[in-house]
Amino acid sequence: MAYNHQEIEKKWQDRWEQAGIFHAKDGGEKQKFYCLIEFPYPSNAGLHIGHPRSYTALDVIARKRRHQGYNVLYPIGWDAFGLPTENYAIKMRRKPQDVTTENIATFKRQLRSLGLSFDWSREVNTTDPNYYKWTQWMFLEFFKAGLAYKTSQPINWCLSCKIGLANEEVVNGKCERCGGPTEKRDKEQWMIAITKYAERLLADLDGVHYLEKIKTQQRNWIGKSEGAEIDFVLNVPGQEPGKHNVTVFTTRPDTIFGATFLVVSPEVGKKWLDVGWNASESVREYVETSLKREEMDRTAEGTEKTGIDTGVVAINPANGKEIPVWIADYVLGNYGTGSIMAVPQHDERDRDFAQTFGLPIVDEPLVPFDEAVEKVAGRKKTNYKLRDWVFSRQRYWGEPIPLVWCEKHQWVAVPDEQLPVVLPEVERYEPTDTGESPLAAITDWVNTTCPTCGGPAKRETDTMPNWAGSSWYFLRYIDAHNDQAFASQDKLTYWMPVDLYNGGNEHTTLHLLYSRFWNKFLFDQGHVPTSEPYARRHSHGLVMASDGTKMSKSKGNGVNPDEIVSEYGADALRMYILFMGPFEEPVPWSLNGLIGVRRFLDKIERYVSEWIEVQTNNEVAGTVERTLKKVSDDIESFKFNTAVSTFMTLFNEIAGQSVTREQIKKILVVLGPFAPHLANECWEKIGEKGLVEEQPWPEFDARLLVQDEIEMGVQVNGKARAAIRISPTADEVTAKQLALAEEKVQKHIEGKEIVKIVYVPGRILNIVVK
Repeated sequence: MAYNHQEIEKKWQDRWEQAGIFHAKDGGEKQKFYCLIEFPYPSNAGLHIGHPRSYTALDVIARKRRHQGYNVLYPIGWDAFGLPTENYAIKMRRKPQDVTTENIATFKRQLRSLGLSFDWSREVNTTDPNYYKWTQWMFLEFFKAGLAYKTSQPINWCLSCKIGLANEEVVNGKCERCGGPTEKRDKEQWMIAITKYAERLLADLDGVHYLEKIKTQQRNWIGKSEGAEIDFVLNVPGQEPGKHNVTVFTTRPDTIFGATFLVVSPEVGKKWLDVGWNASESVREYVETSLKREEMDRTAEGTEKTGIDTGVVAINPANGKEIPVWIADYVLGNYGTGSIMAVPQHDERDRDFAQTFGLPIVDEPLVPFDEAVEKVAGRKKTNYKLRDWVFSRQRYWGEPIPLVWCEKHQWVAVPDEQLPVVLPEVERYEPTDTGESPLAAITDWVNTTCPTCGGPAKRETDTMPNWAGSSWYFLRYIDAHNDQAFASQDKLTYWMPVDLYNGGNEHTTLHLLYSRFWNKFLFDQGHVPTSEPYARRHSHGLVMASDGTKMSKSKGNGVNPDEIVSEYGADALRMYILFMGPFEEPVPWSLNGLIGVRRFLDKIERYVSEWIEVQTNNEVAGTVERTLKKVSDDIESFKFNTAVSTFMTLFNEIAGQSVTREQIKKILVVLGPFAPHLANECWEKIGEKGLVEEQPWPEFDARLLVQDEIEMGVQVNGKARAAIRISPTADEVTAKQLALAEEKVQKHIEGKEIVKIVYVPGRILNIVVK
């Protein structure tokens, strides 16, 4: 018979709340452990089934650390500004503030139902003026340090969302959020100079414990290239020879003798046209067409090469030879100088281009790097693909940028005592086709006085990107209710850095890079105690639909966590979502798999209900000890799926046998992080007092961890033929003797030559025969 999960789960959630056992203490003798998840965006759709995968995994670790005596901070909050809520509110003709409040209430209810051990006393909300007061204060720190500046530049404009996008928010020419088309527009934008931190963001990866794939993604995004800038003299038709030149960036100056043409980007071509270059109509059309294409499309592998001969000739400074200058869209204007020397003999893209357009490919000798740079009077140069952070959004639902424009003093910071600059309550806040923020029409809010001279001034009407509040939320958790500072120095010193941070693979470039940069800047200003915010970063794979495709509302293949918790229970969902497969990889949802886990939990409950205490049971003592030790080890290495399967094996092996009180207590304590409601209910059933969470993590008896004998498979040519009883540490001679003595083995090797024997102690013995 199944246990009543709805009854017991509410019961224990109420007990935890009353006891306040998940509230972290700011200091004390215990070693601290700061465990962090990426806080969710509270959409109107409610919690997605993928959310619990990360939250439950870190909940297991947080619960284990509390058992181990750590002072654990496992906080929760809401990354609540952003386009989805604003667009939904516009559609429903409601205020985004009201929609956000409702969405948070739904998420909160759903997360509580999962039995997650969050410290709710530190809950934060990025849309709360008491929170974004400090986001604004930090922006002003960037501004005062000269790292926030406004400039006109081409930006990515989403035609559907009617908003400017950072380069990172455009994927394959489409808006990352809505999937709609984007185009380039010139717009005045606030920028933050993240590029000044490029080298530190790169170098400091060596000092943190991130998955290697995460470090690789960060390094690739920063995109460091070391090389040289070289000037090429140009002969432009109709102009004095040698009057103009172009600077190229190359990582291979040693190949300059093999340069047979130059390629400039359409962006550089546009600059030449703007200053009076009398190019042909076909060149002008090519430049105009290329600039409409997205960078990802222009540089993607397999993209057909396009280009046009400009008629301009360059002089190779290494050998004095004339080479043609082409414009091609595979060269980007924002990387290096926007111009390259093409060496088809040594570069695959250049070779493809040369073969496509019939340009020469020559095999010239290489020269040493330094010698080549010196010969052509080049300059050593380091470049990065990373660009400065576009920090403006022309939308309503975001943090107001706390600056005012005064004709006399230009951009002036709003004084600290006037923060926060609060979003005005308005009836209409739809985005405009012109690109102006909806706030620009609210004259009563826009018109103000200059803090410096008291004269008339206007507020900045752009708002911050959704990345702003999420770039520092881990700091606010530390002192969530402080109204004098974003957090006290004592508490920051105690809790930072975050010991373990887990999040989705999709955030290992943008959010992770932005928040690392933000923290480094605050460190440089003396506001935080560590240069790196996260000591360790892990990531998890997506939960996919049952057919292996991505879950989506439009396909109707999503899974509602509320329905799962209601019908099968939170513990079943928790254990199944950890059991589904390797934590770092995407896994398909299976209702049958969930049902199987629920049956397993029923099996545990029946075992405990029927348990009869015995004083000793040496027959299963080693099994219990080894199993629980493996589960404990698997938690540390994020092997949650094998931890759950190990539990299943344990209950199969002790079925029909009783265990001692100490053994069953150990089992329930180790079960607790995975299925905390059931573990506590069973704890109470066996007559124990208090909460499972108050018990220490088991110590494991080293004598019982050594297995005297195991059953090991024997294969012949890779096929299982027999099993032998053997010590897990037995040598190969012993294993070979036992295997060859087996009648079933003899039958398959009789009359055949043994080529070799492969023996893995404690695992397998494979006999290879001809």
